[in-house]
Amino acid sequence: MQDLRNLKDEDLQGLTPEAVTALAQQMLQQIQRQAQDIRLKDAKLEKLTFELARHKAWKFSAKSEAMSAEQRRLFEETLTEDETALEALLKQAQGTPPDDTAASSKRKPRRQPLPDHLRRVQHDHEPEDTACPSPGCGKPMVRVGEDISEKLDIVPAEFFVHRHVYGKWACRCCQRLVQEAVEPQIIDGGMPAAGLVAHTLISRFVDHLPYYRQEAINARSGVHTPRSTLAAWSGRGGAALEPLYDAHKHFVLSARVLHADETPVALLDPGRGKTKKAYVWAYARSAFDPVPGVIYDFCEGRGAQYPIAFLGAEGGQDERSWRGTLVRDEYKAYDSVMSAKPGRIAAGCLAHARRKFDELLLDSGKSAVAEEALRRIAEIYRLERELSALTSDERLSRRCSHAKPLWADLHAWLQLERSRVPDGSSTAKALNYSLNHWEALTHNLLDGDVNVDNNSLENLIRPWAVGRRAWLFAGSALAGQRAAIVMSLVQSAKLHRHDPWAYLNDVLTRLPTQLNSRIDELLPHNWHPAR
Repeated sequence: MQDLRNLKDEDLQGLTPEAVTALAQQMLQQIQRQAQDIRLKDAKLEKLTFELARHKAWKFSAKSEAMSAEQRRLFEETLTEDETALEALLKQAQGTPPDDTAASSKRKPRRQPLPDHLRRVQHDHEPEDTACPSPGCGKPMVRVGEDISEKLDIVPAEFFVHRHVYGKWACRCCQRLVQEAVEPQIIDGGMPAAGLVAHTLISRFVDHLPYYRQEAINARSGVHTPRSTLAAWSGRGGAALEPLYDAHKHFVLSARVLHADETPVALLDPGRGKTKKAYVWAYARSAFDPVPGVIYDFCEGRGAQYPIAFLGAEGGQDERSWRGTLVRDEYKAYDSVMSAKPGRIAAGCLAHARRKFDELLLDSGKSAVAEEALRRIAEIYRLERELSALTSDERLSRRCSHAKPLWADLHAWLQLERSRVPDGSSTAKALNYSLNHWEALTHNLLDGDVNVDNNSLENLIRPWAVGRRAWLFAGSALAGQRAAIVMSLVQSAKLHRHDPWAYLNDVLTRLPTQLNSRIDELLPHNWHPAR
């Protein structure tokens, strides 16, 4: 499509009426797209402004007094995170710098100087050419001073200080001053370097350390980092990672075979001073995919509308809505997910079918049906372990020749046993689970890229279960989604054997200057440390 912004009058001379009409249609389409972009931006600004106002109202709500001390502490920390993240996103949407100190009339409190005992790593920033750049001069300039800014950073278990020295060079003849520009930082004008922001995020969302514990740990090194400050750093870091999260979502949903599952997380309701149940939905590329990836979505419910909104639906706003084979359990909400977009195929989870017989054995103490079912399923798993290292075509071929007879024998045996047990019994329910979902359970016999179960994704959800025991609940929906953003990127980095801190540190260092068109270079599967 031709760029119409630089179109001149002479460009229209000699055009046929048909060409002028086509050009007018093209211009109309461009105007409509710009109008759509403006509407979307206005809607985003309105949403962010509303969220920010609501969080400030919550902060001073009398109902917060009904919370316990632990709930109130997490609530205050989360509000600091949310307010900082929302302010950063609001400024991004408005097109203003994240920290426009020159335009702000609000006087910031003077921060404490960084401790003298910390190791200093000095970075000298001098112009490449110290000759006067004025036309017709070219005389050598004299260094007349310097500006120094210090950023607190950390190599895990050791704090140190980046000492940035910006030399000032002046030409006495021309009264010209030259100095290197300040390097963009993830928190411009703030104390923390990218490594410390990365460390705070990982301590919070991966190691599950509350901010008050991080504050105490940092204090042992003689560094004062109030929990409110740590929360603000996390809020800004999470906001900065959102574009990368969106790009990572596009990558994960580009897979033809996808795994899906969900797990409950307690969510603090500041309006009532209590917690309610929320859910983290997880989506991962196939267990056999050579380029793995996982992404989490924090939602306030377990209804089908949440995965439908994430994956997309027929006729939805996102034209890139996902289609392919979805490996999932038999939770009813997935029926609506599958029907929301033509071309979606359901694949079952053998581990869930096996679990029904395992529970039957635990409940009754001894069950011949359960023991035989577990033995037959174990044969299928034994074969699948041998096939895991093969290519998709080789795996499908071996399944047809070796696994298909095992599945056929299992199906015949399940039908025979079902005819022998009364309706409504525990054994009948265990048998019915497999028989009623047989087509989905055996879809792996038609596609070599489909795994027999969902265990690979359940392992990727386990960090959330560990987090539940550590931080008990999420302070807000924004905090939950911020955790989902960080954990999506970090867990995917671990799948590619990257060190989580090294990855996040490098990403947060490069993000302020990374072009949007090259954001994919920072995704876990594409990432290489900057040299």
